[in-house]
Amino acid sequence: MPPSPSSSGGESRGSVSSTTAGAAVAGATLVAVFGPLVGISPAWIAVGIGGLLVGLTVDASQWQGLGGHLLAEALPGGRARLRRIACHEAGHLLLARENELPVQRVLVGTKACLQAGVRSNGATEFEIPTSVRMSLEDLRRWSRVLQAGIAAESLVYGAARGGADDRALLGRLWGLSGHDVDTAQREQRRARREVEQWLRQQQTELEQLADQLLSTSSSQPPESFQSPEL
Repeated sequence: MPPSPSSSGGESRGSVSSTTAGAAVAGATLVAVFGPLVGISPAWIAVGIGGLLVGLTVDASQWQGLGGHLLAEALPGGRARLRRIACHEAGHLLLARENELPVQRVLVGTKACLQAGVRSNGATEFEIPTSVRMSLEDLRRWSRVLQAGIAAESLVYGAARGGADDRALLGRLWGLSGHDVDTAQREQRRARREVEQWLRQQQTELEQLADQLLSTSSSQPPESFQSPEL
């Protein structure tokens, strides 16, 4: 059975977990130093730091850092983080429409993903291919669509933080295709160049769609951007 084409975007979980841990350690250090000066009991400081470290450990081991994502998205600056995720998913959505690949739903943010039962901070879900061994042209279409999130992030922000799941899924699709590694790599590089060039021409539409995804509460693609059924 083919892998389920659910493209996960946004920031990598590891980067946010590291950032969250670093901020937590910095905050704990400040509390430990200045807490007693403002009347906070050292015992309570110790309990608080211990609870924080336990929480970080559980989040990393059981939730792959998603708790850190959820917290970061709720804090000041969280909307900017969510917009970056929306931009990534907008890239997938635009290229899916251009390549006539139907999109089932788009999720922006950890909260939306968890509510939908998806362990990610952003996702664009496609219909499952009917065949494991795709034609070369179908593989080229998937190569463009799955690399579009990374390309969109890089275009708007200068670099992509997310997209590891996209690359892994694309690698699995090519691995199941029977094509040799050289062909797979050459075709993926070609698709990436095509996507980057096309998105540069569509950047205004890309950013408008990202804002639209960020503002809507629905997990369905905006009506004006829905991909046609094949």
